[in-house]
Amino acid sequence: MNTRHLFNLWGPTSLAVLLAASLTGPAYAQPLSELLASGQAVVGDAAVAGAEQVADHRELPRGHFRLPEKGDIVGEYYTVTVEDQEETLIDIARRHNIGFEEIRMANPDVSLWVPGKGTEIVIPAQYILPPAPREGVVINLSELRLYYYPANNPGIVETYPVSVGRDGFATPVGITRTTVKVKDPAWAPPASMRREAAERGEPAPAIVPPGPNNPLGRHAILLAMPSYLIHGTNRPDGVGMRASRGCIRMYPEDIESLYDRLPSGTQVNLMDAPFKAGWAEDGTLFVQTYPQLEENIDASEPFQDALSRLNELIEDQVDVDEEQIKRAIADPNGRFVALYGPQAPEAAPVETPVQLEGLLEEVDLEVSTVVRIEGEA
Repeated sequence: MNTRHLFNLWGPTSLAVLLAASLTGPAYAQPLSELLASGQAVVGDAAVAGAEQVADHRELPRGHFRLPEKGDIVGEYYTVTVEDQEETLIDIARRHNIGFEEIRMANPDVSLWVPGKGTEIVIPAQYILPPAPREGVVINLSELRLYYYPANNPGIVETYPVSVGRDGFATPVGITRTTVKVKDPAWAPPASMRREAAERGEPAPAIVPPGPNNPLGRHAILLAMPSYLIHGTNRPDGVGMRASRGCIRMYPEDIESLYDRLPSGTQVNLMDAPFKAGWAEDGTLFVQTYPQLEENIDASEPFQDALSRLNELIEDQVDVDEEQIKRAIADPNGRFVALYGPQAPEAAPVETPVQLEGLLEEVDLEVSTVVRIEGEA
């Protein structure tokens, strides 16, 4: 495809990627750079990952998980301890394939910039697979996470944190596909961005060449949905938040990993599922909630949507506490909540009502006995 064709594909007011070099890249990103610190991980206060699971996770490349034989959950929560005083929470998140909002919600009392040597950090690397067919690419906008089910490796799912469109530049929901892949793209800022820069008195280049100042990073995957791409970034600290003008941003190492292995023509499902539910292999029913995108709030009924999703899973076979569901929706922090099964909290015992009349009679008897004994003394 020539440059003019590519530009026209995106339309006159969109971003433009220009073919600047070859269309190839390395097949895999580096594996997890840090070994997990222990053989146990936690969801809330419950240990869920043993040494065998952790060892299995180490063998796979970054972001890769084996699909469960049954159920809907991959990965595990675990903790690491800060060893470098200069390291930020965002540095730790990137090393463990976690995005900005994920690490912030999992560690609400830890400073983003100075977590401090010796601080224990929760790594929320456990995921309920999105409520969508397990094929191609699925991007859950509220979750700020991409899932890829490679057709040539059916036992694996890959997942990576992403940035999506910020307020006023919402990433659309819908089914599309990948088209052209471009390595070392040049970038043509749209007219609206050039006007905004001019109003601020800043230079407004017509073309940004490949290099460290290019906001598309070194790899871009175009979508059949005009004006939208999956691409890298020269500002990785923003991955995992609503920060783009509608495109899907990834850590440079993640888009590099995905670039060669994602075939052109792959289906991409852009969906918004702030409430997720799924079964663990031990028969526990978990739910997970995320902040709803503002642009989709008016078109949704969060509680009813949650009940509909749960009904698909339980088919009226088990009872769940609706109050727990409401609390999870009211506090969308991405944490796992067990509604039913071995890891669910036991229901509080029902207290036997106190029979006041009998109790008062016993008290009167004790008082009269004490008075009589004192009188005899």
